[in-house]
Amino acid sequence: MDSFPLIETNRIRLRKPNAGDIPCITKYANHLRISEMTLSIPYPYREKDAISWVHMANKGFEDRSKYLFAICKLADDAFIGAAGLEVNPRFNRAELGFWIGVPFWGNGYATEAVGAILEFGFNEINLNKIYAIHLVKNPASGRVMTKNGMVKEGTLADHIKKGDRYCTVLQYRLTKSEYTRK
Repeated sequence: MDSFPLIETNRIRLRKPNAGDIPCITKYANHLRISEMTLSIPYPYREKDAISWVHMANKGFEDRSKYLFAICKLADDAFIGAAGLEVNPRFNRAELGFWIGVPFWGNGYATEAVGAILEFGFNEINLNKIYAIHLVKNPASGRVMTKNGMVKEGTLADHIKKGDRYCTVLQYRLTKSEYTRK
């Protein structure tokens, strides 16, 4: 794959993040509810964080370690969130991550984006397994995963630290053989 992939579904476009997205990334990621519901988005989220993320997306594609996409509305290419895969080539698997800006919650955009990312991961980069974790207090992310056929693997008690608190997460998976059977 020579150029950054472009994925389109019925309502969204997954594309390469760019400098023009930085104001929207900053605006939507700089929300306490986003930080509280995700594993790695800080609060406050500043422009420098968005710049760093866009840079990481470009570098990750160059070395094939990360495929990070801007989630945009298909109609106007407006940025509404992000999704991607962090690849572990040794084990031919990747960790899935995603978030949607609060004004766009409840519209099925995350479910649509995750479905497209799973298809990309299995069919384009030929992964054997894609997994994802979510905070116990964010069951909406678990619903996105199960709607896309992901299977709950387990509960990881006090698995991550956010600030000064340890948090329990739930882990989901989908293997290529499970994906092809759906």
